[in-house]
Amino acid sequence: MTTYKWQFAPRFRRNAFGWKSDTPILRIKEALAEIKAVAKKEPVMAAEGAVLFLEKLAPSIEQVDSSSGGIGSAVNRAIETLVPIIYKADVACPVREKWLDRLFEALQEDDMPYLEYLGDFWGELCSTPEIAAKWADYLSPTLTTMWDHCARTGEYGYSKGTIPCLSALYAAGRYDELISLVAKSEYRHKSWHYRVWGAKALAAQGKRAEAIRYAEESRG
Repeated sequence: MTTYKWQFAPRFRRNAFGWKSDTPILRIKEALAEIKAVAKKEPVMAAEGAVLFLEKLAPSIEQVDSSSGGIGSAVNRAIETLVPIIYKADVACPVREKWLDRLFEALQEDDMPYLEYLGDFWGELCSTPEIAAKWADYLSPTLTTMWDHCARTGEYGYSKGTIPCLSALYAAGRYDELISLVAKSEYRHKSWHYRVWGAKALAAQGKRAEAIRYAEESRG
């Protein structure tokens, strides 16, 4: 792959921005414009740039005041813009798997968490049911163990891999397994953030009425 010197890269070094959000929001817009411009002629290069940007983004804005919601919204818009560039790139499986490894590490290291929304698109980022299945196999045992332990002890369990796992199970077409896994999370209460994937899984199987009932049961 031909190397490209991304103009945004040095601007997004760790703790590059102070507490004001105006400058980082502007820099995010500039980076997206640069990546989209490259995507018109070099889609694979643009996808590599998108992965690099998402790797560098959270560490660079750690000190920014997020109370107004402006920086968080800018990050979410960036994710929505870049995900299609990444998953549409025509690359060999080892390249895509390396991208996913890098993005998952960025998710794990993001403490705010600014990149949390990326997990909703994990199945799409996998691009194929086979790669999605690999990620489901990797992530689901941890969630099963965690939630089984929490059900026994009454403790609270959280993993940054939860939504990526549910998204991967959905993309892999493993709907019953997805619904069973979500059920394990409900040892204290029902979370729509998780149950939305169960509703989607039922709908994907043509079980529309059941999906609606499942969604309604998530209230309260």
